[in-house]
Amino acid sequence: MILLHETVFLRDESLRFFSVFFIYCVKIHFFFNKKQLFFHKKQLKSFNLIKKINFVFQILLKKYSIIMPKSKTNITNKNCIEIKNAKIHNLKKISLNIPRDKFIVITGLSGSGKSSLAFNTLYAEGQRRYIESLSSYARQFLGRIKKPEVDYIKGIPPAIAIEQKVNTKNSRSTVGTSTEIYDYLKLFYARIGKTISPISGNEVHKHTVTDVVNFALKYPKGTKAMILAPLNFPKERTIIQQLAIIQQQGYTRIEQKTKKTSTILRINDILSKKEKLSKSKSDTYIVIDRISISDEEDNISRISDSVASAFFEGKGRCVIKIFTKEKEIYEQFSNNFEIDGIVFEEPTIHTFNFNNPIGACKRCEGLGKIIGVSEDLVVPNKKLSIYQDAVASWQGERMQLYKNKFIQVAEQFDFPIHKPYNKLSEKQKELLWEGNKYFVGINKFFEILKKETHKIQFRVMLARYRGRTDCPECRGTRLKKEASYIKIAGTSIQELALMQIGDLTNYFKNIKLTSYEKEVTKRILIEINNRLDFLCNVGLQYLSINRLSSSLSGGESQRINLATSIGSSLVGALYILDEPTIGLHSRDANRLIKVMRNLQEIGNSVVIVEHDEDVIRAADEIIDMGPLAGSEGGEIVFMGNKDQLLKAENSLTAKYLTGQERIEIPRIRRKKHKRNGQIEIIGASQNNLKDIDVIFPLKIMTVVTGVSGSGKSSLIRDILHPALQRKFDIYSDRIGKFESINGDFDKIKNIEFVDQNPIGRSSRSNPVTYIKAYDDIRKLYAEQQLSKINGFKPAHFSFNVDSGRCEECQGDGTITIEMQFMADVVLTCESCNGKRFKDDVLEVNYNNKNIYQLLELTVDDAITFFGNKNILEKKITKKLKVLSSVGLGYIKLGQASNTLSGGESQR
Repeated sequence: MILLHETVFLRDESLRFFSVFFIYCVKIHFFFNKKQLFFHKKQLKSFNLIKKINFVFQILLKKYSIIMPKSKTNITNKNCIEIKNAKIHNLKKISLNIPRDKFIVITGLSGSGKSSLAFNTLYAEGQRRYIESLSSYARQFLGRIKKPEVDYIKGIPPAIAIEQKVNTKNSRSTVGTSTEIYDYLKLFYARIGKTISPISGNEVHKHTVTDVVNFALKYPKGTKAMILAPLNFPKERTIIQQLAIIQQQGYTRIEQKTKKTSTILRINDILSKKEKLSKSKSDTYIVIDRISISDEEDNISRISDSVASAFFEGKGRCVIKIFTKEKEIYEQFSNNFEIDGIVFEEPTIHTFNFNNPIGACKRCEGLGKIIGVSEDLVVPNKKLSIYQDAVASWQGERMQLYKNKFIQVAEQFDFPIHKPYNKLSEKQKELLWEGNKYFVGINKFFEILKKETHKIQFRVMLARYRGRTDCPECRGTRLKKEASYIKIAGTSIQELALMQIGDLTNYFKNIKLTSYEKEVTKRILIEINNRLDFLCNVGLQYLSINRLSSSLSGGESQRINLATSIGSSLVGALYILDEPTIGLHSRDANRLIKVMRNLQEIGNSVVIVEHDEDVIRAADEIIDMGPLAGSEGGEIVFMGNKDQLLKAENSLTAKYLTGQERIEIPRIRRKKHKRNGQIEIIGASQNNLKDIDVIFPLKIMTVVTGVSGSGKSSLIRDILHPALQRKFDIYSDRIGKFESINGDFDKIKNIEFVDQNPIGRSSRSNPVTYIKAYDDIRKLYAEQQLSKINGFKPAHFSFNVDSGRCEECQGDGTITIEMQFMADVVLTCESCNGKRFKDDVLEVNYNNKNIYQLLELTVDDAITFFGNKNILEKKITKKLKVLSSVGLGYIKLGQASNTLSGGESQR
């Protein structure tokens, strides 16, 4: 009815006055059709009147042909995402239809608007609509998402964004937990894991009454047997007192077993004579029952009851004594999950959870690392032997005594003192660190030093060798040692966690299980194998599931998120990826394309922001943004398939694909010279690096390349950068494994590490503040005559302090109004109209531009604006030219850093 009221119109203009009448007729019509069966006989006259009015409405409807247009939702093409007038950032009111369930690539110059279209428009609206569909109670716990600046978007499915950023710095997050592989491994071991005794190597069983009965029935009919329960002696009672209590419970005999014989004693005789029993020299059992074995139902029931009583009286232990012609047989049973005198913990899913106190290593609390004596500092050069002073802490006149003592006794336990440390076996290394009855190990050596900390030389020595190292209890596997007793096919979960994903994939494909185990773990193995295959397909077979998520590169992190999303088997979603080929070798690009294609084929829309030629050529649809960057971009230059793109005339992407444009190879290359200096890394062995020596020449451009997982990041990010920081006394939290670093350090003035992470998260952070050019700009405005008259200092032109910024919006230019059950509303500040400063500050001009107008200039425009009139202008121009030289001349000086793309932030 509401729809009719809003949309009905008559073809004849003269009959418009009937519109109100028709609305009432519609109401009556619905009333007549829905309620006529409920009229009472007394209301028949009224019913007839309604019937007549309904009849008149039917005639009018036919005569004047009231037109009811179709719903707007039916007009929309269900196979497309329709975007109308998107204008966020530099997008210039673009409108387009993106086909659904296709493989779409958005390409173009850096800064042309790719991320604005993909993430700030498509993803933002998809997430916003999904969250708005939830209940108001659920929405209050979720983040608020701003509505993108677009007239409307139709046909958009729920969106999932997979970006380049390393998502977490949590020291507990690993590859296994983020991909859910470790969660399934925990379930796998909890269901069919077998606990193996570290003493005898036998499997630990928890016996039941049925197990004991089945054992007894194996013997011939008529065989005599006794069911016994070990006699427990509580500390608070004497043996005589305990026997008296047992007699009261109805048991009349006990058996004392010595090494040679066994004796049956009556409890009543012991109590009357007050004989002394020694539990240290003999095993004492309560005689629960004496039986003759047969398979009759009554006899089996009697044996079962007696065994249950034996388990109760024996605190979970029961003994069956069988009398054969040759000898007497004692068979032990326990329902306490014990063997070899050790009570083991029954496996549960929490046993393998290092984020739970039940399963976490007690020493490191599940982190795998502790602050203690660092192996890398104690043994810096692992190519040396113990005899060659490999142990740095055993050098010096006094400490040499520990080394000499070790060398003297090494022959007694066959330790190779002339063998390099890195060639020693794990058992030999453990012996060196833990020591034995002949010598003091390295750990014991440092414990002795701790007791002498009142002496300053020992405190200095402890500090020198102290660092972040693998936990000695769990060896970095994070779980308590009891978890290593539980194995499947002879392998513990810790061993699987340390395997490379490629090896782990082969392990699960070739694992041998019983038919029962296969049936129990069928679904679990499907999930594990699928996720491992996905990780191999995206080129991450070299990682282990124990690898920290925070140690991954941006590309690795993105591909892990991609594998996780594929593993969820979600369909009908919109996946948006930000350059997934970053950090991926060309050899692996086809495998990644195949994975993304599979994601599309199961029923998802895949949109990728990408520059890689192979990915562009593999796309179903290509959207080329441009024509240039920044204010000269934000338009759709081309939209179509690959063949159509190659024919496009105004597309820079097409010109590079067809070879019309290309990157020229330099004719002259700089050669390295010894006089320029070099840095040499010796014995690099972090992650998968195999004890390599590398020389980095100085004063030339050096590229480290190789397939994904070959060790590039391990060499540069984990070893070279932190090692140089240590040399220049700069704090470095983590440093990789290597022996030594040498070179011409005097020729290095500064060290900078540029990664893919965002440069700022605050809306007040912008390019000119980041490159320190804004300090000179503020000084320039503070030197103007009006500033001197008003007493303005450089701080008045900053939006980070209270002096000159707008007090209403605190220098943001916008005010965010929090809505309790809706997305936050962001409004332009009414006080400053988005200009961020007070009116009197905005009155100060430099070359006819105030501070707000200056911040709205692009980098290239600002370079022209300043020129080289004075010292401050020269300093500002010099810094801005650096931005322009790396292709960022199109960005505004005051553009918020959190709106920059990953490539823009890195440059």
